[in-house]
This record gives sequence, structure tokens and C-alpha cells, in this order.
Amino acid sequence: MKENAQVAQATGGTDPKGGRPVVPSGGGRRPLGLAEVTPTGRGFWQNLQRTNAAATLAHCERWMERLGWLANFDRVADGTTGPERPGWSFADSEVYKLIEALAWEYGSTGDPVHGAAVRRLTARIARAQDPDGYLNTCYGHPGRPPRYSDLEFGHELYCTGHLLQAAVARLRTTGEDELVAVARRAADHVCAAFGPDGLKGVCGHPGIETALAELGRALGEPAYTDQAQLFLDRRGHRTLAVPFGIGGAGYFQDDVPVRKADRWRGHAVRQLYLAAGAVDVAVERDDRELIAAVERQWAHAVARRTHLTGGMGSRHRDEGFGDDWELAPDRAYCETCAGVASVMVSWRLHLATGDMRYADLMERTFFNVVATSPSADGRAFFYANPLQQRTAGEGPGLSADGEVSPRAEGGTRAAWFDVSCCPTNVARTLASWHTYLATAGRRELTLLQYASGRIAAELGDGRTVAVEVETAYPAEGPVTVRVVDAPAGAMALRLRVPGWARGAVLHEGGRQRPAAPGSVVVDRVLVPGEDIRLNLPVTPRFTWPDRRIDALRGSVAVERGPLVYCAESTDLPDGLSLDDVLLDTSAPPVERDGTVLARAVPAPRQAPEAEPAWPYAPEPGPAASPGPPRELPLTPYHRWAERGPATMRVWLPAAPRDPGPA
Repeated sequence: MKENAQVAQATGGTDPKGGRPVVPSGGGRRPLGLAEVTPTGRGFWQNLQRTNAAATLAHCERWMERLGWLANFDRVADGTTGPERPGWSFADSEVYKLIEALAWEYGSTGDPVHGAAVRRLTARIARAQDPDGYLNTCYGHPGRPPRYSDLEFGHELYCTGHLLQAAVARLRTTGEDELVAVARRAADHVCAAFGPDGLKGVCGHPGIETALAELGRALGEPAYTDQAQLFLDRRGHRTLAVPFGIGGAGYFQDDVPVRKADRWRGHAVRQLYLAAGAVDVAVERDDRELIAAVERQWAHAVARRTHLTGGMGSRHRDEGFGDDWELAPDRAYCETCAGVASVMVSWRLHLATGDMRYADLMERTFFNVVATSPSADGRAFFYANPLQQRTAGEGPGLSADGEVSPRAEGGTRAAWFDVSCCPTNVARTLASWHTYLATAGRRELTLLQYASGRIAAELGDGRTVAVEVETAYPAEGPVTVRVVDAPAGAMALRLRVPGWARGAVLHEGGRQRPAAPGSVVVDRVLVPGEDIRLNLPVTPRFTWPDRRIDALRGSVAVERGPLVYCAESTDLPDGLSLDDVLLDTSAPPVERDGTVLARAVPAPRQAPEAEPAWPYAPEPGPAASPGPPRELPLTPYHRWAERGPATMRVWLPAAPRDPGPA
């Protein structure tokens, strides 16, 4: 393996920094790798990562073995395929995402259990690869449909994309091995089959674009990036056959070329994967027009089509974006995979531009979508993430390990889904989460996300710097950066100040100064042993919706630091439902003994016999006075439904304010 790693290094493969999911070849910001960032302690993300490594990865493999998704590769290799095949057409991609997660985890810890799992799974998929590089268990074999006979929904190129991403993780952390060889052959096949002289189609589900660009970077193969650009240029010209009732060509982002689109639309995960690939290609080609197009689309989506949690996708029917301001909390789909894909886009845009808005959205999405999906034990997941649950879910609170959930929606986390894309997507994101913490510039180190750990990085000018970060964020606001090793001469240490953090303060060099949202910079000679502390105000606060969001008019939410909070019926007295609760906003929410509390008043209720037979009237009803106020405990949204099935609301109606004396 050491010899293979040296070979890969010579061809641009193994990452000397220990591996990173995204490695742009240009730009002034370099993401730090696994060898440069070492999480420490028992903080928020460290706990999630430990659970992911100890429970989620094995859980995913066990389910895929149990359901026959892994055996699909064996049947192809043995020539025993036929009309019956377990899993959807895209089941192969879940195997590849799991391998990617295992590769990142092994790259971080060197745990032989995860290394053996990578090799074990690789051996099974390698046997199923055709001599020309084609690799898919659903198409192209006896008893199965022909290759590329259903570009709209077959997901063949999408599956190949996740294979390539797994190989990128392996290459950058371990070096050339059997998985990388399999991916090379698969990528070469795609270029031959869909190149300028091949098929003129695109995949109904993007993903191959990002994968080709990243594999091209990792292997120094510009032909792969060329093919990614070719797929991007073909899209938007209605090359895909649109079935009736699915939402038109816009569902596939095949109605308008990427460069000309002014907004994100259609299936949310498809759109976001496509945007990530567009940024990758734009950076490699120094294509400012393409970068500007994705920035424009991102800004529109964040301003008008994104939920408070950072979740994207309002519609269940097509797992898609709705219209502007269509952000109903009870119908929010907010697929977990769309959250992962949103992070992928924002990370690439930040690396390309340095704009802190992108890191802000990443933080919001990390805490309130990605972290919301897995249960505390890492063995059950949310697929969709609504902001209101009108009826309590079924079961004990977490679906039993013996069940496959047929529905993406529901008020409880499921051990596995019929379409189980989210568990493996969460797994690969958590395994590499610490690579999103910081970047290195020519003479600066920028901290973007906050967790305890050690960072040792090489700056663009060749100098090195090492710091230790100590924080209990987001439970507590202080973030202390201790300088361990400083370069000769001045350098810049930049700390992100989240957009919500009004009143943040920086303490350094015996002085303190305000730190406005965006970033705060210490630019001077750093002294080993000195502490630089950023205090972020994580006191609870009210958040009000834009008046144009019809479904939220008259409602209010509570946030604390980067966390969105919700009310659960579990915390209500008997006989009271969330439909009967109003928030009294005349007093701010408070925190007591680690619990966030808002003052609530029960709305006036009518006896059952007095309920109207028709809920509409020619004039407003009487303005009855609400009942006496009481304190309502609120739950961090990422942990809702952990105590059992419950109804839930993020947005609660605000009680009418007393206008006072006339």
C-alpha cells in the first residue's frame, strides 16, 4: 500500500495534507485536510462523528447486505442476473457512498475495521465491472434492461458519480488501490460512451459532473473535467424525455442552460448536485460567467426558497423547490440529502469567492438539517425534515431495526428506507466534517466552523502555523484560539462571525473590540502561547419571517446561536395541544439550567359543542382574551422526536400585543 501511495502521489493522487473532499486547483483559499485538523474533546460534532464511526457505518452495511443490495454485485459477477433485482435502480450508489464514508473515516483514524470494510466492499464491486469499464447492477446484463436505455430515471451515470467520489476519498487518503483502478476504468468508459463522438445525452440525476471534476483533479486527468463540462453544456436543452405529470423539463434542470438560469428549480437534490458540479468546472476553467451564474442562483434561493433551518425543497410531490415564498412549515420537505448537497454548493462557492455568507449557510444547514437526521444512537434517520408535525409519528419514537420505512415523511426516524439515500449521505458528510472547519490562504488562516481541536496548516507562502481551538460551541459562546506555533513575521488569523451574532466581541493582545458579522481579523506577528478569544452571543432570540411568506404570517420562531428551536407536544400539559399555544413576544425567550424557555399563552378554546360547523364567517370572530401566561420549554430542532412520538412546531403564532393606553 505504501508503494501504491507513492505512485499516486507522483500522479497527483494522494493528498499530502491527509485528504479533503474538494481540492480546487486554483483560487486563494485551500481547504484543510484530515492530517491538518484533529478534532478533540466531546463536543457537538465530535460526538456525532464518534457515533457515525461506531454505529452508523456498520448499520448501513448490515442493511444493504440484508436487503440484497450488495448481493446485486455478486449476481452480476456470477452471471446470475435476471428480471428480479432487489432495490431501486440507484441502490448501487448507496454502496458507493458508504465506501466513501469508510474511506474518510479510515483516513482520519486508521481504524483497521474501516480499512477492512473498504477492501471487502471494493472486492465485491470490482468483480461486477465489465471489461470496458461499465459498472451497474440494474442495466446491461442478462434479464436486465439495456445500458443507458432510461437516462431520465435509470441513474446509471449518477451511480457512477458516487463510485468516482468514493475513489477520490480513497485516493486522497490512502493512495492508488483496487477501488481507484475500478473508478479509472469507469470514468474512461463514461468519456468514451458520452464524449463528443458518443451519446449526446445527460443523466436525469446530476452527480457525475462533480465526480468527474474531482477525479480529474485527483488524478491530473483533464479529460475527466472536459467530460464534466460537456455534460453541463448539454443540460438545459431539453434532451431528456419528460414523462407526464413529473413537473416538466424543469424537474431535471433541463429547461434552461445552467449559465442562463436565474433561480434553482425542480428536484432539489438534482439541482444542488448540478450547481456543485458547475462550480467545480468553473473553477478549473477560470469561468467567471459560470461562477457568477451559480452565485446568482444561490442568492435567489437563500432569499426566497430556503427554510429557517437551511432546508431546501418545499414540495413533497417532486422533492423539489417551490415558488418564491412557498415555505409552508407543515409541508416543508427539506430532504436530508438536499441539506448535504446545499453544503456541497456553499463550500465550493466560499472557496471560489471567500464570501462568508456561504459559510453561514453551511453552519445553519449543518446544525439544523444534517445533524437532525440521525438519532442519538446513529441507527435511525429522518429523510424529510418538516418544520411542523401535525400528528405524532407512529411507533416507539425510533423505528424498529426490523422495519423498512416505505415513506420519506413521518414523525419518527426510521432505521432504513425503501429509498435510503440519506443515511449514507449523512455518513460520508460526518466522516469528513472537520475538513470544512478552516482554510489556508497565502498568508492567512481562516476559521469557518467552530469545534475544539488542533489545526496545523501550511500557508500559501510556505510558512506553517498551528493553533488549538477550545470551545463548547454552540452550548456556549466563547471560542478560544491558542497559538501553538507561529511563523516568523506577520500573518492574518481570520475568524468568521455568523450573521446572527450581533454584539460579538474579540479579545486579543490585552484589548477587546467589537466583531461585526462577517469576519474579524488579527493581522500581526502571533506569539506562541497567546490566546485569542471570540465571544459569540448565543442568548435565545426571536426570529420573524418575511411578510411575503404567507404560511408564516403572524408567527415567530426562537433561535439560540446557530440552533433553531421547536416546541413539542411532549412538553405541554394534558389537554393542551400546539394548536392552542401562542407565544408572548413582549418578553424575550430566556435560558435556565440549559433549557430555552419562551413565555406562552393558551389560545382561547371553545367547548366541542360550540365548535362552528363551518370555519369561515362574513366578519372576524370576537377577540377573546387568551389565558394566563406560562413558560414553554423548547427543544433544539435537531433533537426533536428523541423522547417519543410528538407533534412539533418551529413557527408558533404570536399572541396579539397589548397596544397599551390610547
